Amino acid sequence: MNLTYFLFFICIIVCTLIITYWAAKRSNTTNHFYTAAGSLTGWQNGLAIAGDFISAASFLGIVGAIALNGYDGFLYSIGFLVSFLIVMFFIAEPVHHLGKYSLGDVICTRFASNRMRWTMAIGTFLISILYMIPQLVASGLLIRLLLNIDYSISVVIIGGLMTLYVVFGGMIATSWVQIVKTVVLLSGTFLLSLIVLSRFDWNVPAIIATVKEHTPLHEQFFMTGQLFSNPLELISLQLALILGTAGLPHILIRFFTVRNTVEVRRSLMGATWIIGTFYVMTLILGFGTIASLGYEKLIKADATGNLAAPILAKEVGGDFLLAFISAIAFTTIVAVVAGLVISATTSFSHDIYHHIWKKGKSTEKEQLIAARWTALSIGLVSTLFALQLENINVTFLVSLTFIVAASSNLPILLLTLYWKHFNETGAMIGMTSGFVASLTMVILGPNVMDPVDGWILKEAIFPMHNPGIIAIPIGFLGSILGSIFSGREEPAQQWKQFFVQSQTGVMAKER
Repeated sequence: MNLTYFLFFICIIVCTLIITYWAAKRSNTTNHFYTAAGSLTGWQNGLAIAGDFISAASFLGIVGAIALNGYDGFLYSIGFLVSFLIVMFFIAEPVHHLGKYSLGDVICTRFASNRMRWTMAIGTFLISILYMIPQLVASGLLIRLLLNIDYSISVVIIGGLMTLYVVFGGMIATSWVQIVKTVVLLSGTFLLSLIVLSRFDWNVPAIIATVKEHTPLHEQFFMTGQLFSNPLELISLQLALILGTAGLPHILIRFFTVRNTVEVRRSLMGATWIIGTFYVMTLILGFGTIASLGYEKLIKADATGNLAAPILAKEVGGDFLLAFISAIAFTTIVAVVAGLVISATTSFSHDIYHHIWKKGKSTEKEQLIAARWTALSIGLVSTLFALQLENINVTFLVSLTFIVAASSNLPILLLTLYWKHFNETGAMIGMTSGFVASLTMVILGPNVMDPVDGWILKEAIFPMHNPGIIAIPIGFLGSILGSIFSGREEPAQQWKQFFVQSQTGVMAKER
């Protein structure tokens, strides 16, 4: 165990615990616990959204994907970034106008029923768990690399710590951990990028030429086809990445933490610029890894590519820079998992416990107790799953979550907001069919059924690694056909009132 590494990690843990202690004294109501009482400015929320979105898959997985697969690895960055256009133009402001704490609030503004709340809460819960697992996998690998602690012990320790932040600090602690994480992450990534560029005399063509020499792909490294030989796989992946963000609950609930739609727009503009800048730097780091280490050395050190950024840091800056970059990666994981835990917690304690179980009559204290117990349960479940997924690239795991979110949540959100013939039956069928189809195809696909040694079977039943191109249309078709054949339509006046409220925030009584 290196003392420098250990001190950096202790520093991060102490700082986040101080933030949590400060936030715990302010998280004494459900409004503060779930949404920070709408107290964030647009730029603060933009930093927090970036902190919520730039996960371990982005900082660790994408750098490794670019280093190992060249052009195809960078396609993950493009898909993640473009996805914010969908959120900005179609989703963000209506969600802010209609919701209070959860996505269930948004949908139930139009379809007010317990079964709709159940469906949205379960979907939010499962998507959050799926996204949380790769963060914990990355944290376990990172701690094992630096402190020489067993992977299983690392995951358990980190899972417990990150759950603690949410249990006591709520959305206030989560938001400020994410803001601090974004500032530190951009600073560290920028510093590492400058060091890489300086090693090649600030000559980008020299880096490219060195990359061609140090990879067996040579010229093909900068062309498509390394990650997916089938163009359909590539299109399917991009479709899931572009559409998936608009269905991620932990991103969408961030629009409840600001006062008005002006701040919502500022949040998204700020987040988009920050995330775009970060992904440009991942390109430099991915190329710099191959140029500085060579392909064979990287594969020998870490065949999954998850630890490419820390390994590069040690190569160009020694133990101190490795400790700094790894501490940043750790902060990244803390911030993202805190956001995921708070979204899943809100869906259970607000939608299920308060609205369904207690029929809207639970006290503030009862809701807070339910939320904290839920956070503990989510942390435990995610940790147990992460213990079994040590040898898989975290970027792939995140892309699967995007497929599920784009197939289930996105069709319901878009059709609820913009199609007047949509009804509750269509919403239930669409949500269920999209979720079941995407998850089934992933489980029966080659990434689960036929990895290196095989988990369940030696051959995959479903041939595609990325089934988004099939699963996402199933979610939309289920919603549309369910609405058409159920034959139920809400009154035209009711639809008009809902549409005006979703676009302007003005309710019927106020008009």
